[in-house]
Amino acid sequence: MIQFQALAQTYGTPLYVYDFDAMKEQFESLKEAFRGRKSILAYAVKANSNLSVIKHFAQLGSGADCVSIGEVRRALMAGVPKYRILFSGVGKRDDEIREAIQSDILYINLESEGELSRVEAIAKELGVKARISIRVNPNIDPQTHPYISTGLHDNKFGVEIDAAKRMYIHAKNSDNLDAVGIHFHIGSQLTQLEPIYEAAVIVADLLRSLQAIDIELKFFDIGGGLGVRYNDETTITPYDYAQAILGALKGIDVTIICEPGRFLTANAGYFLTKVLYEKQNGAKRFVVVDGAMNDLIRPSLYNAYHRIEAVGKTSEATPVDVVGPVCESGDFLAKNYPLPAMEHNDLLVVHSAGAYGFGMGSNYNTRGRSAEIAVENGEARIIRARETFEDLIALEREYL
Repeated sequence: MIQFQALAQTYGTPLYVYDFDAMKEQFESLKEAFRGRKSILAYAVKANSNLSVIKHFAQLGSGADCVSIGEVRRALMAGVPKYRILFSGVGKRDDEIREAIQSDILYINLESEGELSRVEAIAKELGVKARISIRVNPNIDPQTHPYISTGLHDNKFGVEIDAAKRMYIHAKNSDNLDAVGIHFHIGSQLTQLEPIYEAAVIVADLLRSLQAIDIELKFFDIGGGLGVRYNDETTITPYDYAQAILGALKGIDVTIICEPGRFLTANAGYFLTKVLYEKQNGAKRFVVVDGAMNDLIRPSLYNAYHRIEAVGKTSEATPVDVVGPVCESGDFLAKNYPLPAMEHNDLLVVHSAGAYGFGMGSNYNTRGRSAEIAVENGEARIIRARETFEDLIALEREYL
C-alpha cells in the first residue's frame, strides 16, 4: 500500500509516483501470454520516458520502441540492448536516420516511400545496409479516440498495402536496404479485440504474399495499444490478445514484436496534488489545486477520465470542477467530479497517471515540472528531481 500522504510530505506536490512492482507484474503477464513463441516486448518509451522506468523494463528483458533519436539515446543509456531497439515515427530527419543506422539498432520502421529513399541514400553514403521494417496501414477502425487512432487512411501513419509491396520489392533489389520486418499499429487505448485481429489477418496475408515472391521477413511487429481501465472499460486480456495474433499468423514462423506502453505503466502511476482552496461561482463549485494542465494534460486534451481520490475524506460528495493555477479555461483535471468538501492542504490522488502524464508535460506559465518517485518493494526513491526556476532559464540566461 503506497503511503501517499507521507510521499507528499517528503517530496512535495505536484508529484508523480510510480509503482515499479505493478509495472513488473504487467510486463510479466504479457510476456507469459506469448510464451512458447519467439517474441520481443519492446516498451513504448513515449508512454513514460523516465530513464529509471526504461531501465526497470530493460532489466526484465524488454526492448524499446522509440519515436525520436532522443528516445533511442534514452534506451541505450538505460541499458536496452541495441538489437532490441526499434526506431519508429513519421518524420525522421536525416541526422536522426544517420545516427540510428550508426547505432546498429534492430531496425528502422519506415512510414512512406519518401522515407525509404532517404534511408537508402544515407545507408549508401555510409557504405552499409540499413535494416528496415515497413509500417502497413490496414485501414481498420480501432474504435478509440480519434486523436489516438492510427490505422485508417485518414491518419498520417504507415502506407497502404500496394505501396508496402512496392517498397519491399525495391528493398529486395537494393544494395543498401535489408528488409527484416513488417509492422502495423492501429491505435492506442484499444479495448476491442476484433479490430486488432482484423488488422493482424490483413498484414499476415501481405506477409504470405511477400514470402511467395521470395521476400522473407523475420519480424512481425504488432505495435502496441492495449487498453487499460481508467473508469469502467472492459479490457482485453493478454491471453486473448496473444491468441488473436497467433491465430492470424498460423503457419508463419516469425518473431513477434509487441510494443506495450500504456498497458505497462498507466495504472502503475499516480499524480498527487494538494488543494489550495475551494471557491464558488454562483451555483458552480471549484476545487483549486497546485497541479495543472501543464503537469497532466490528458483531461484537457482528450477529455480523458481519471479517478480522483480525496485522501482521508469521508463526507458526502458533490460535483466539482478540479482546476489548476494555469491561466487557461482548459486547465482542469476533472469536471463535475463528485468530491467531499475540501480544505487547504488536503491531498488528491489522480489515478492511472503513469502513461502520457509527465512525458506530455510542459513549462507553460513558467511552471517547473514535478518530481518523479519510484516505489519498489515498499521503498520510495526519487528518479527525477523537481525542476527549479534556474533549470527553466538555463538555456536563456546567457543571451540576456
